[in-house]
Formats: sequence, structure tokens, C-alpha cells
Amino acid sequence: MKKILVVDDDPYILMSLEFLMKKEGFDVKVARNGTEALDIIQQETPALVLLDIMMPDMDGYAICKHIKGNKKLQHIKVVFLSAKSKESDIQKGYDLGASLYVTKPFSTRDLMKKVRELLAAA
Repeated sequence: MKKILVVDDDPYILMSLEFLMKKEGFDVKVARNGTEALDIIQQETPALVLLDIMMPDMDGYAICKHIKGNKKLQHIKVVFLSAKSKESDIQKGYDLGASLYVTKPFSTRDLMKKVRELLAAA
């Protein structure tokens, strides 16, 4: 069972994505901020991280940079889920090593399809 970490400071998004991913058969962990996310990543090493960018303690870009800068964690797929939809924001996400950048609001059906594709390729 592939492990997914969902990181978002919005409790509604967190709950709905956790429910959706569990329904699809994934082992799901959740984090409400960047510090929690990094702790879980170190302990659990998920296959994929669904990552919000704008969070109170540490933004998603910093978390992605940490993941991609660590040899033991580089293999983790990072999917940004963000309201930041400017071309420069999206490009920054890809430049940091994201596998995918999805802007909010998003289709959960499309997101699940893309997550399955990313994990099948892993």
C-alpha cells in the first residue's frame, strides 16, 4: 500500500483529501503545517506528498526544497495543491522538483487520476 502525506492548513481540504485517498486504498498521513510535515516525512517516508504552498510556519516551497535536497528523500513525488496560480508560482514549483502543480479549486477525480499515474511510474 503506497503511503501519501497530505499537507494543508485548511482542515476541510485536509479531511476531504484524506478521505478520498483512503477510499482509493492509500495509506494516508496528514500534516497541518510544514514542521509537522517534515517530521512525518523523516519518520514515514511517503511515496507522494500533496503539498499546499501557503501555510503559517513554513511554505510548501521550503518543504519541497528540503525533500529534493535530501538524497534519502529525493525519490518522493511532490504534488503542489495551491491557490497560487501565477505562471511564476507554478514555474517555481516545477523548478524545485515538483512532479505536478495543481491549482485550487481542483477536480478530485482528475487529481486521483494523476496521483495514480505518478505512483504507477514510481
